[in-house]
Amino acid sequence: MDAQYNPQAIENAAQQYWNEHQSFKAVEDATREKFYCLSMFPYPSGKLHMGHVRNYTIGDVVTRFQRMQGKNVLQPMGWDAFGMPAENAAIKNRVPPGEWTYANIDYMRGQLKALGFAYDWDREFATCDIDYYRWEQWFFAKLVEKGVVYKKMSTVNWDPVDQTVLANEQVIDGRGWRSGARVERKEIPLWFLKITDYADELLADLDKVEWPEQVKTMQRNWIGRSRGVELAFDVAGSDERLDVYTTRPDTLFGVTYVAVAAGHPLARRAAESDPALADFLVECQQGGNSEAELATMEKRGRDTGLRAIHPLTGDEVPIFVANFVLMEYGTGAVMAVPAHDQRDWEFATKYQLPITPVIADADGGVPDLSAGAFVEHGQLIHSGEFDGLAFEAAFDAIAGRLESLGRGKLKINFRLRDWGVARQRYWGAPIPVKYDPEGQTVPLTDEELPVALPQEIEVDASGSPLKKMPEFYDLGDGWTRETDTFDTFMESSWYYARFCCADNPEAMLDERANYWLPVDLYIGGIEHAILHLLYARFFHKLMRDEGLVNGDEPFQRLLTQGMVIAETFYREEANGGKEWFNPADVEVERDEKGRPTSATLASDGQPVQMGGIEKMSKSKNNGVDPQAMIDRFGADTVRLFMMFAAPPEQSLEWSDSGVEGAHRFLKRLWKLVADHTEAGSPAALDVAALDDVQKDLRRKTHETIAKAGDDIGRRTTFNTAIAAVMELTNALARFEDTSPQGLAVAREAIEACVLLLAPITPHACHALWQTLGHESPVIDADWPTVDESALVKASIELAVQVNGKLRARLDVPANADKAAIEQQAMAAENVQRHIEGKSIRKVIVVPGKLVNIVAN
Repeated sequence: MDAQYNPQAIENAAQQYWNEHQSFKAVEDATREKFYCLSMFPYPSGKLHMGHVRNYTIGDVVTRFQRMQGKNVLQPMGWDAFGMPAENAAIKNRVPPGEWTYANIDYMRGQLKALGFAYDWDREFATCDIDYYRWEQWFFAKLVEKGVVYKKMSTVNWDPVDQTVLANEQVIDGRGWRSGARVERKEIPLWFLKITDYADELLADLDKVEWPEQVKTMQRNWIGRSRGVELAFDVAGSDERLDVYTTRPDTLFGVTYVAVAAGHPLARRAAESDPALADFLVECQQGGNSEAELATMEKRGRDTGLRAIHPLTGDEVPIFVANFVLMEYGTGAVMAVPAHDQRDWEFATKYQLPITPVIADADGGVPDLSAGAFVEHGQLIHSGEFDGLAFEAAFDAIAGRLESLGRGKLKINFRLRDWGVARQRYWGAPIPVKYDPEGQTVPLTDEELPVALPQEIEVDASGSPLKKMPEFYDLGDGWTRETDTFDTFMESSWYYARFCCADNPEAMLDERANYWLPVDLYIGGIEHAILHLLYARFFHKLMRDEGLVNGDEPFQRLLTQGMVIAETFYREEANGGKEWFNPADVEVERDEKGRPTSATLASDGQPVQMGGIEKMSKSKNNGVDPQAMIDRFGADTVRLFMMFAAPPEQSLEWSDSGVEGAHRFLKRLWKLVADHTEAGSPAALDVAALDDVQKDLRRKTHETIAKAGDDIGRRTTFNTAIAAVMELTNALARFEDTSPQGLAVAREAIEACVLLLAPITPHACHALWQTLGHESPVIDADWPTVDESALVKASIELAVQVNGKLRARLDVPANADKAAIEQQAMAAENVQRHIEGKSIRKVIVVPGKLVNIVAN
């Protein structure tokens, strides 16, 4: 054995062995318990970042651990390859998106392999592969036939330069995030999936999965089930009715105006004779429509001149157009109760509209509304015959009255909206429908699929090239093909299932999906807690209803890892901006506790400002290149640091000194094995022949096995498992017994260290396991079992207190009875000194912990 730890040679040899023996190829085996571990697959941006490395190391550690538990494991990897970043890179670099994407995949695949992740690479695919998205097209055509898909006019954020729909998050200060163009609110035909048909099931089935409660709450809030009343106001001077939905019918008598969206038919009708109102509608069409924007934006509106008639009192109230009401939410109209809704209060205060309290405060009086709305439930006031009723009774009574008058009905509503799956971009899977000469939709047949996306084309910023390619969309005789492509959430909503049978060219899924699914552990950032996870759950239920899978949920257990964060450094620029410097280029002075006190740029020795700890990002230039760390320290060091620095759910602060510490530990472990093998061959372990020191080391070994197994398998707290192994190696370093039984006990401890670290530092452990004389590789070894008898202590240490103060420590036989413990405690020299001349009132023995002598 080479006494020097050489990570590059060690890691190359291990990876070569795994490749030659196809060590990670997953094969279905009905006789074994399966374990499917999946990390959210990456977008092929060009390089892995440390967030990727952390995410995938967590998954790899769990997968390798479960393999050592005897389970049949699957851990695949692929690429979430469609989407706008590739298109924008193509525009910038004048290269086809496919060429850019596949080149990035090749580089990133090499990085993943260098880290030694135990992936079944035979199952790899990119979502831009036609062998993948063809089945998505096939499935969509089936959903069209079933009526789960529909097309309708929808108001969207439209970027007139990029010629595409933008998500709310892509609209910044009213402008497109990439083009900077003023975004328009525009109606265009879009394809939708009826996710709302599954809202109740999506809500109920959250109880079936083992997810962080925070994520479940986020999904419940997004689905937003509410019980309310849909009621109608008449419009004065016409036969029209204005429908609204409210979860607070108890506040109905506090309505002082009604607000409608800019796109509401009443608003448009009123604007025909009111130029100022027409201009305001145009302004509203240019505003954002995210909930965050609506909550913080200035509340603005205009009176339409129309009046609504209260359904119970008959009073007339004004109808306003308000910028905080959107057509795509509910009915596009809200009844405004400014006394009991903060948004309505702000609007009413601005436009000097009446504010009528109808809910009493906690003391039964009129609430103070001078600073804002009173939003609590309470007893009704100023509500006619309903005065005095509490919320539930008032809800039922007023809802019943409206229903008896034909003016309203109870209704369960959801905040969730149907999923718009069409995008007017090029780099995506073509939507598989065509249109007859009359414009009627016809889903493509199996024989017409797949619809291949043209690859070798030039992309510019003037919209999708598919719309300019008659050879793509013109089918002849007046028939045309859809030029929109799928939202990339479509591809990421079922990839987990395709991994189970990625080599099947004849079907979307086969029986192997039911062997592997559900995913036993899914790992990814909490930023995907709502949309991706919700869409994947919905898609799974669609596949279930089509008979493609059996279960109700795709992911049984979810782990949301924290961010990787690092220090930031910058200098102020003359224009008020900031120039950010990479931490590797900065020299930092630190105090005795390691806290930074000052920093200078290494290249010029001049000071830089410390910007605090932030998420690694290109914008702050505080990222660390994983490849540079692998080249310098080896993959095992990077993996070990990632797992040791913090529990997986917490943010991990990057530390060069921490990486160096992880590297030193691996060198110590390597030397420990080298020294042990040079000391001679151990005898067969004879437990009965061990002395107390040998028993102590053996007990430490099995305590460590128990702790590491629980920490990794149940708690997924890898850092504490590693700390336990480090303690065991420290105990080994102090153990100097080279007798045959001493070497046997040390051999058991060393092998335990190697096995416990094998999921975390697999390359080094592969080599060390061979050095220790094993012919089969460590990846095929079983997780060590705990010998319960080794955990039994021959003696235990007890603290002895006199009147609550520590006076002695005793080693007593583990099986000593209370009387023997009392006798030994009383005989201790320092105890005798403190009870001399005093009477003993009582002696308290806490088994396994302490003895307290009460004397006066």
